[in-house]
Amino acid sequence: MDRAKSLERLQRELERCAACPEMIGPVVHGPPVLSSIYLLGQAPGVHEGELGRPFAWTAGKRLFAWFAQLGVGEREFRERVYMSAVARCFPGKAPKGGDRKPSPEEIVRCRPFIERELDILKPRLVLPVGTMAIEQVFGEKRALSEVVGQVAHLDYHGIACDVIALPHPSGASTWHRMEPGRTLLELALKRLGEHRAWRELFPEAKGKGRS
Repeated sequence: MDRAKSLERLQRELERCAACPEMIGPVVHGPPVLSSIYLLGQAPGVHEGELGRPFAWTAGKRLFAWFAQLGVGEREFRERVYMSAVARCFPGKAPKGGDRKPSPEEIVRCRPFIERELDILKPRLVLPVGTMAIEQVFGEKRALSEVVGQVAHLDYHGIACDVIALPHPSGASTWHRMEPGRTLLELALKRLGEHRAWRELFPEAKGKGRS
């Protein structure tokens, strides 16, 4: 079976998953695009299931505004970058407000889908968005100030790849709007625009990191 068909079959399996009783469906994922870049978010919000795509609401607007600085629009990004997440269903609301974070057990149940996606895609560049995704990719908790703005070289579930971490674009977060976060985000976007995988995937883009 070729890679495209394998990825489509995997997504159909993902859509049927009901392993986590506290999660609220439907399963949310991006299109089955064969890409050298793999974006990993935390989990869909309350609106993403209805709209049928990841990062479809307020945080997504900010995320795609960041990529627009690199000359890449939302449509082009979605068509060329594989968009995944630590958990693929909406976790529900937390008792004290905001979205509930996926539990360790829920993360473990979703992990095999990530491993299989990586095995099919073998991405050269991974973009974890937010602290939870960063922790999963690096294998340990890391302060945003330690990783944002850097290009790391890691083995992620058996795939040797570069990693460029981004802060979560949530409006509830102030990290990317204050120093050192603002400067480190700018540096991360510059590194992203300079990366060979990005330049090859978006050869027409003009923005940070382009001469």
